[in-house]
Amino acid sequence: MFIVDHKELTLSFNDFHEVSDKDMPRYDEFCLLELKNGDYTAGRWQPSDDGGGAAGMFIRGTADTVDSEEVARWHSLDRSDLTECLETEGINWINIGRREEEGERNVQFEGFCSFADKKRPKEEQYCLLIMKDGTLAAGRWNKWRHEAGGDFIYAPALASYSCDKVWAWTPLSTDEVFAAELEREEEKKRERQLNKNPSADPELFSCGTDIDAYYERALEKLRGEFSWATLNMMKKCTPVWQIAPLHGKYVFCQIEKNYHDDSDIVIPWEEGTTAEEFIDFLCSYTRDAVKNSDPKERFKLGTDINVYLDRAFDNVKRDYHWLDKRMISNRCQYDIQRVNGDLEFVSRYRNESKFSVVDVNSAERFIECVEYDYQSAAIEANKTVASYAPAFGHISLHGWNLESYVFYRMQSGDYKVSVTAGDRVTGGSREFFITPHCFEAKTYEEFLDRYLEIVPEHSFGLGKKELLPDKELKKFLGY
Repeated sequence: MFIVDHKELTLSFNDFHEVSDKDMPRYDEFCLLELKNGDYTAGRWQPSDDGGGAAGMFIRGTADTVDSEEVARWHSLDRSDLTECLETEGINWINIGRREEEGERNVQFEGFCSFADKKRPKEEQYCLLIMKDGTLAAGRWNKWRHEAGGDFIYAPALASYSCDKVWAWTPLSTDEVFAAELEREEEKKRERQLNKNPSADPELFSCGTDIDAYYERALEKLRGEFSWATLNMMKKCTPVWQIAPLHGKYVFCQIEKNYHDDSDIVIPWEEGTTAEEFIDFLCSYTRDAVKNSDPKERFKLGTDINVYLDRAFDNVKRDYHWLDKRMISNRCQYDIQRVNGDLEFVSRYRNESKFSVVDVNSAERFIECVEYDYQSAAIEANKTVASYAPAFGHISLHGWNLESYVFYRMQSGDYKVSVTAGDRVTGGSREFFITPHCFEAKTYEEFLDRYLEIVPEHSFGLGKKELLPDKELKKFLGY
């Protein structure tokens, strides 16, 4: 490992090239930049054309560039390896490039910090980096949201150097991105100061600053229409409303998390000015959630969970003839429990330690959920023994491309099909069971008519035009 003391180190850059001379870097070369205003930053050179001119931009990240017209000089960061110097004891000054003329204007950087010293750059700060392999680089600091550490973004699509690849760093000049981040931090400080002793509008908060007092008043009104209404039912309508300080005053609000730094974003209610208006708003906001929570509809078959599971099993067993009740036990558990005082359907899937609420508005809808799990468990338990993939050309599916379309014969003699589609960065697959109803068709064409109701052409890519002439598929399916 390097033995030079980074805290005493100075890097002197001596091989700058003038943009005014149209002396530009190689394509895609990463460079230290001296801007015309005297600031320093860095970026990867992307010319505007192949003519060898000075027009183009230096790329620092996604939507983060410096136009060449802003740049006075550049110095390559790609052409240096400091390993030998950093492994030599006592060195505290390293020249990058040879000084050929006495008095030539060079640029020095010092004040290097190390992650080993538990120091971190400020968020969005653009820094000069000495990498652990002895090379030079630069990037914008982006801390990891849920753990210690972070990385330096240096190119589009969030290409970055992880902090464990960086030996030492020092900040470059403040740019617009970093300045905006500093202003956000200052705004947060001002907001925290304002919110230390928030005031409450007496008209708006006549029932105090406990949000449940307003929910309970709204509950009294809802019970005039829905006798079964409870506070828990109202709060199924999410996000729930809260009371929080904003700009030094209490407000009715919803709170979201800022993806950037996990801070709270307070979204105030602005549809009225009195407590009664907010209570009426809460009634309208939660009305559908309460309406759809009628216990008589949800538990019309009683409170024995086995009654619902048996109904779902019988429905699925008609087509999935190999289905066994034990198949679902390895996949999930269902129950009816009291949650916050209300009866709820709950489920716990494989590897989950706690039950969670299955939020459905009727017994029929819950049974459908269980049916889906029975179907998935049955397919999972039925091994495939043969497959056939129809040939197809390029097929676009609403922005995705069809990648795979495969028919499978399962151990039970039944069939399923798996369809996969994706784009350059993501994708997904779905499986469909081909029901016995399809195979009751007397002809292959009639079979396809029924099959394409399950796996329609407009959604999954292949239709009669492609499947009807396929003799191998026809034979594979037993026609």
